[in-house]
Amino acid sequence: MESVELTSDVPAEPRQGELDLPPSVSEPVALTIVEPAAVAAPSVQTPEAVDHVSAWKRMGREVVAGVQTLLSAAVYATLIVTFGVQVARVDGLSMAPTLEDHDRLIVNKLVYELGEPRPGDIVMLYYPLNPEKMFVKRVIAREGDTVRIVDGRVYVNDIPLHDEYVPAEFRSHDDWGPQVIQQGYYFVMGDHRNNSSDSRHWGPVPKKYIVGKVKVRWWPLQDARIF
Repeated sequence: MESVELTSDVPAEPRQGELDLPPSVSEPVALTIVEPAAVAAPSVQTPEAVDHVSAWKRMGREVVAGVQTLLSAAVYATLIVTFGVQVARVDGLSMAPTLEDHDRLIVNKLVYELGEPRPGDIVMLYYPLNPEKMFVKRVIAREGDTVRIVDGRVYVNDIPLHDEYVPAEFRSHDDWGPQVIQQGYYFVMGDHRNNSSDSRHWGPVPKKYIVGKVKVRWWPLQDARIF
């Protein structure tokens, strides 16, 4: 910036510590010299300190957002499992070859709140003899139907069951019935007829024990399927 020097006709002020006495004053006059008060320098944060504080604030906001996301996910998962769908894993081979051991399933828990299980549905149910356990079976007959098994061949209301999904080597050769399924109950069987504990052994299942309908096998991915 260019410097500009200013001049004035006003007499110069006496310098600090000097006196400019009028001629008529014969005795010196005592003067008190007041030093200018010191001005405190304003505190200034360095850029490094500002960046450090900002980083902590950003980290705090990210942590809070992450916790909120986790809590929301937990709530949604609880609502889904409680009221909508459930993820399940197959343990065992009683539904082979339709479902294999360790297959992962998605079960629709709402469908039977609105309707009734139908023959052919693959369902997840509580084991009647120990409701702490859960099984996956296929509905064969519903209330009012008469079930009879002759040498492993299943008849519902004296009509042979269309069960081409059961390979010959998986068929059993047992006899059962005939029996009329009581009201509110369902007759269920595993597709692996000679390796399944089902209604042939512990009787029909009450509807209240049927949790939902198996809708999707999502694992293994190469065998993913909608039922």
